[in-house]
Amino acid sequence: MLMTTILAFLVLLGVLVVIHEFGHFAVARLCGVKVLRFSVGFGRVLWKRRLGKDQMELTLCAIPLGGYVRMVDEREVDEGEQIAPEDLPRAFNRQSVGRRSAIVAAGPIANFLLALFIYWVMFMVGSDALLPVLGAPVAETPAAHAGIANGDRVLSVGGEAVATLEDFHLRLMRQASQKDRVELEVLDRQQVTHTRLLDMRRLAEKGWEGDPLDILGLRWYQPPFAPIVGEVLPASPGEKAGLRQGDRVLSIDGVAMQTWGEVVDVVRRSPEQTLRVVITRAGQERSVALTPETNGKIGRIGVGVSEDEVEKAKAAFDELHTLARYGPMDAASKAMRATWDQTALTVVMMGKMLTGEVSWRNLSGPVTIADYAGKTARIGPDAYLKFMAIVSLCLGIFNLLPIPVLDGGHLLYHALEIIKGSPVSEKAMEMGQKIGISLLATLMVFAFFNDFSRLLTPLFNG
Repeated sequence: MLMTTILAFLVLLGVLVVIHEFGHFAVARLCGVKVLRFSVGFGRVLWKRRLGKDQMELTLCAIPLGGYVRMVDEREVDEGEQIAPEDLPRAFNRQSVGRRSAIVAAGPIANFLLALFIYWVMFMVGSDALLPVLGAPVAETPAAHAGIANGDRVLSVGGEAVATLEDFHLRLMRQASQKDRVELEVLDRQQVTHTRLLDMRRLAEKGWEGDPLDILGLRWYQPPFAPIVGEVLPASPGEKAGLRQGDRVLSIDGVAMQTWGEVVDVVRRSPEQTLRVVITRAGQERSVALTPETNGKIGRIGVGVSEDEVEKAKAAFDELHTLARYGPMDAASKAMRATWDQTALTVVMMGKMLTGEVSWRNLSGPVTIADYAGKTARIGPDAYLKFMAIVSLCLGIFNLLPIPVLDGGHLLYHALEIIKGSPVSEKAMEMGQKIGISLLATLMVFAFFNDFSRLLTPLFNG
């Protein structure tokens, strides 16, 4: 598992860094700028090779958290070195501000194009998707107050049609980042259309910490198992109480049981408590005393659900799946929409983080990214590629932030140059670089703190 996580993380980083830096490299070459080095990673050089008539160095370095493209630039000449006279017209600093801006912006744009390409291919190839069918909401939550019922199929979110569970999730999060209440159009199990008004303010109250769907009380529909007893383990509390295969649970402590999940919920929250269970066996009702044994903080009785019920539920669950596949043009339209939705959501959430509406605990670093890379890789190629597309978009957006050292900082310098009619002074750029490095270091400290908090909290709570 650890090796899968490490490999998935390295592949993810490698692809994103190469694509980002290739954007800079390709536009630099188109603009006639001489490239000295294309580096994947920072620090000690592990491998290098010279390529092309310019003998550009292609290098692989020890620290894989990024990369860079080094171009001929009179401002970045090492002491004792000189730029050959024939290379001066090809120096980055001698290009027009428009060309320099294009070279700088090409890296983040390449990340956006990668995400767009991934979405386009996936929509064309097709992938297994779940229909947007909701389960019974958690009591006393916004979903419960909105009147959402078990089996409601979502047709639209805020007037935008949704076809899959993934569509629903993305549309809901984008709407939630902008509105206090969101209208859901749903089709109930009797095929009647309703409008449910979902209050999103609890997300802001929680600072968007945790799973937004859990906070809202939303659950996905799970085909129910009837409360019919299957296997009963020897010497288990269930056997001691006299339960047998085929028994149907009617009620526990006077509360009617409609599904096996309800039975499990009662048992789990009642360790070492005697429960009065009414069952039916061969057409006759019986009452038994059942005392769940403790397993840490939860109760268990050593009884499973009937295999027949499992098979029925599997058949019902298969009906919730759909194949999302489109032709090239429709796939392109869907890909552009997915890219836009994810980008808009990320930008809005970043803005809310700066204003304090979203907790800084949501900031993730390399450890969390590696964890999710491993998890999605184990799920399958679809999940891994979708995660790669999301991270690629986030990388592109992050690099466009107007922070010196990042691409967005350089674009800010270029904008100031256009306004004042001359380049920003080296002293101002040096000061900006120090500020940028300090900001990035602070962000990295926050990110690593959050990463390790997420890893260690379950250990201390468990």
